[in-house]
Amino acid sequence: MQSLRARSPRARAARGFTLIEIMVVLVIIGVLAAMIGPAVLGRVGEARTTAARSDISAIMQALKLYKLDNGRYPTAEQGLQALVQKPTAGPAPANWKTYLEKLPKDPWGGDYQYANPGVKGEIDVFSYGADLKPGGEGDDADVGSWQ
Repeated sequence: MQSLRARSPRARAARGFTLIEIMVVLVIIGVLAAMIGPAVLGRVGEARTTAARSDISAIMQALKLYKLDNGRYPTAEQGLQALVQKPTAGPAPANWKTYLEKLPKDPWGGDYQYANPGVKGEIDVFSYGADLKPGGEGDDADVGSWQ
């Protein structure tokens, strides 16, 4: 009898978790995911918008340096590419330098847009947002140098 009791705790420990214990853990994980998931997913859109604003700010600084060196901003035809390589179209810049190593893509995978003359300022640099189309709300809203 003594030897049966001695083996009983070991045998029970070797069995592992019961189905009910596993189900309770899965329910707890599901509840936590339901509570935390939407909050985390909402932050992804905000983070992309913040990254776009940061990129646009850097592009605007490069454009200001371009204007300082060359007396004007790149034409609409030259576009933002004029910050990376010397323009061949339009009036050639007299004191061109490399202003950006490469043009970044916006956080949604699209290209940043450039307007000269701008609609909201002297020049505009902007991203169309998540939908890659003008306008929109929330994550689809345009992010621009005027904000």
